[in-house]
This record gives sequence, C-alpha cells and structure tokens, in this order.
Amino acid sequence: MKKSKSLLLMLALVLVIGTVLAGCGGNNANTGNSASPTNAAATDAPANEGAEGGEKLAADQTLKINLSSEPPTFDPQQAQDSTSNAILKLMYEGLTRQNAETGKAEEGMAESWDISADGLVYTFHLRDAKWSNGDAVTAKDFAFAWQRVLDPKAEQAAPYAYQLFYLKNAEAYNDGKVTDFSQVGVKAVDDKTLEVTLNNPTPYFLGLLSFYTYYPVHSSVKDNAKWATAVDTQITNGPFTLTEWTTGQSLKVTKNPSYYAADQIKAENINFSIVNSGATELLSYKNGELDRAGGPIGEIPTEQLPIVEKELPNEFARKGIASVYYYQFNVTEKPFTNVKIRKALAMAIQRQPIIDNITLGGQLPAFGYVPPGIQSNEQEYRAQVDDKQYFTENVDEAKKLLAEGLKEEGLDKLSFSLTYNTSEGHQKIAVAVADMWKKALGVDVKLANKEWGVFLADKTAMNYQVARAAWSADYNDPMTYLDMWVTGGGNNDTGYSNPEYDKLIEEAKKSSDNKVRQEKFAAAEKLMMDDMIVIPIYYYTNNSLTKEYLKGVTLDFSGAIDLSRAYLLEH
Repeated sequence: MKKSKSLLLMLALVLVIGTVLAGCGGNNANTGNSASPTNAAATDAPANEGAEGGEKLAADQTLKINLSSEPPTFDPQQAQDSTSNAILKLMYEGLTRQNAETGKAEEGMAESWDISADGLVYTFHLRDAKWSNGDAVTAKDFAFAWQRVLDPKAEQAAPYAYQLFYLKNAEAYNDGKVTDFSQVGVKAVDDKTLEVTLNNPTPYFLGLLSFYTYYPVHSSVKDNAKWATAVDTQITNGPFTLTEWTTGQSLKVTKNPSYYAADQIKAENINFSIVNSGATELLSYKNGELDRAGGPIGEIPTEQLPIVEKELPNEFARKGIASVYYYQFNVTEKPFTNVKIRKALAMAIQRQPIIDNITLGGQLPAFGYVPPGIQSNEQEYRAQVDDKQYFTENVDEAKKLLAEGLKEEGLDKLSFSLTYNTSEGHQKIAVAVADMWKKALGVDVKLANKEWGVFLADKTAMNYQVARAAWSADYNDPMTYLDMWVTGGGNNDTGYSNPEYDKLIEEAKKSSDNKVRQEKFAAAEKLMMDDMIVIPIYYYTNNSLTKEYLKGVTLDFSGAIDLSRAYLLEH
C-alpha cells in the first residue's frame, strides 16, 4: 500500500549522509567472507531466477532502493568507491561488460575484438551504439576519456590513472615525460575501430575494460568543468540516464531508450533514497517502501542480521565476496613512521570477538590483504599463501613492541585519532577496537566520525593518523590489491614508499608466467605486511534482503552490485 509520504524521505532531511564502504567495487562494513567467492556473479537473493515459467511482470517497473551515502561523483574518471560504481554501472558501459553468470568479460560497446599473437595489440570493433542525446558512440570517445584520466595537467588528478598504465607510454604521459598523447597506446583508427597497445601481455585486460575508469565520456564535457554536477549536462551511453537528483536526499535514473540493448532492460525507473541509517532502511524495507536492503550500497543493522535471517529466510542472502576491511596508517606522520608501533596495534586486536559480537555476518578474521576468492596461478591465491604467516594476535608481544617503539620515538605514551566515515557499523567496530587498545596497551584513542565525501577527501590529502578502510576487487587478480601500494600510487593514501615493493609489482606486471607472478605477489604481500602499513581486520560477506518479486539483481565475486537488468514481478 502506498503512503503519501514515505518514512525514508521524511528522515532523509535530518540524517547525515555517509557510507559503509571504501575503495571501489562493493564492500559492506558490516559483512565479511564466510565462504570463498567465485568468479561468477550471483543473484542477490535466493529466489532471483528470472522472469520465466509463466511469471508476470509488474505493470509499474519502478524499483525502490536506498543508498547509505550519496555518490561522491558522477564522473567515471574521478570515481573511486562502490556507491559511485553502482550508479555509474547503470549510466555507462565500457568496451566490455561483466557477464552476470560467469563473471567473465563479454561484449559491451565493442561487439568483437582481435588480439595479436604476442598479446600486446587489441583491436576493438565498436557496435552501432548511441549516447543518450542521439550521438553515435565512437572510438574517439574512448580515446578522449582515457586521455582525461591520464592528463598530467588535470585540475583534479584521476585516482585510478594507474589502472591505465598497462597501455604503452600511458605512465610516461601521466608523468609528463611524454607530452604527445598520440604516443600513448590508444588510437581511434576510425569511428568504429579502437586500437590499444599494451606494454606487456595482461591476462585480465578484457576484464579491466568493464571497470568505470575505462568508460567513455561524451566530448561535450571538454569545456564544462561542472558537467557531472548537474542532471541536464550528463550524457550517458548505458542502460539508464540520471533524471532527478536532490543533493543529500534522493536520485532517480530512467531507462535510456537509446541504449543498444534497451530491449533487455525491463525496469523503467530506479528511485534511490539517500539515508544513512541502517535501522531506517530496514524499517522502510519491512514497510514495503524499499525493494531491497543491505550491502553493498545500503546497510542492515548488525544486531538485526541474525534476526532477519530467521524472520525472512526467503529474502535474506549472505554471499562471500572478495573484499577486506582494515585500518590504515599515515606512515609519514610520527609516531606511525615506526613499524614497531604499527605492529603492536595490529597484534592487540581480537578479530573473532568483533565478528561474533559486532558484525554478526559470518566474516573471516583477516591477517593478510588479499582476500579469499581472488584467483592466481589457476587457483585461489589465499589457498596458496597462508595469511597466518604474517602476524598473530599476541598482547604480550604487542606490549613489548609498543614499549620499544615508544622509546625509539622518545614517547612515554601513545595517543592518536582514529577516523571513520559515518556508519553505525563502523562506529561500533571503532569503539570496540579503541577499547581493546586501551585495555591491552594503555593507548588513548580519539574517535573521529566524518561524512563520506569529507572522509574520502581527507584520506586522499592524508589528513589523518589512522583511518578505517576497505577494498574490493576491480578485477579477479591479486594485482588489483597489491599495485595500489606502489610509491605515488593514485590510491596509495598511506604515504608508503618501498623501492623493493615497487620492483616486485613491476616485475609481476611484466611477466606472463603465472608461476613468476605468484612468487612476486607473495613476496610483495609479505613485504607490505612486514611493514604493517595496514591492519587487516576481516574478510567480507555481503548481507542483504531482497523482496521475492525483485529479480535480476546480481553481485559479482567482489561484491559489486549490478541493478541494470533488475525487474519487478507482479505482486
């Protein structure tokens, strides 16, 4: 039954916007990894089998979903979080897209491609596709978008510029060493042909092309720095267009009739409320005001997970995803320049009690950075490299290391600020960890809660001491976790710089031998964990509730959500 004014919209006016994830892809701060994920995407709820066998579509195909934070950007080249990812996936499409069943790259804007014998040159043949304003999508649009990503003079640097460094001369252009973009390995041969040349054979390159940093953007954005801040200046090539946006309250996407596969899109509209309260989201779901609740773009209160799992067994779903929840250090700021102090804090956290008493989502304690579910050398990386080798929970050893570290820094006691973005789940974890540090080590911790956009900006500017973070995969390879910590990396907001680490990552990128790559990855992860630039806490699961009449929602191996093929059955 419809209400004149929904509970969600009323409360949206007074609630602070935040999010439950960081990094890209799909992470939910209240969930972890109870089972090894696979490459394949999975339906979001047990009953999402599709509109077949006599099922009848609802007359009104308007989906109602909540976002626990507002997307920080609608510019694909500036995005770096999973909320933006979920919305951009509705608005844009790259050369490839991820198959919902297999998790593999399939034809997107490119209807076919050829790969040279040496694996270095990809020739993409674009399909007949249009932008939402009717213009043809051309190879030049991709070259233009990628140049924006790599532009060394950009007013705002693209955080994911390094994801294009697989292209010949891309890094040199981004560094200003090459000034002629025609020397970069991307060439619009004609309107329908894009030639891409790589530095080295890259087994996962086709999968990378479905990632938002590789999306095309319309040439009209060239002279409009504010194009992504207004609804009417956003021209998209994906299944939906942004048609309404009230900052801090709601946004709406509407089916794009110009999309080449519009006949596959059943939803006419998706209405997103923006409310940063898991309790409100759950209540709205139970009241029928939402078709879905929970991760990765919403939140169910952690204490409610065991309850709703029993109450709504046909609507509750838990999926292991390749994501990791952790705290990170600003290693350029004293006393966190001292590795002994960093290790002491890592060893003093008790992970299983956090999972058992706070997150309640079946997560796995994490002692490494690369989560289960990531493939390497033809099997899971984590099955080959045991994360227990890096460190253990040991309060006595932590006390000893802290005492040594403080003495080296000329300090008698440790006090610092722990920053997290607005979320009930993050707050509960932070309170628990701060209490553990206080009781075990006598450390005084000040908790700092920040709105999502401010939180991201402060982390990027390294305006923090210790901060909450999470990371999910952009593609299924250990590189998506490990290359972010190279010196000067666009997402390396710890300040970490280790030439030996940089060399290992570079060697892994240059090798097409899976055994060699595995050895380099293992050595690199060990090095970063020996240096303890992050404190792994748990590997994720994703917990969600989906109405039985909502079909077609998928989560990939990383936990990223795709709503583009979702639809409603008659109910």
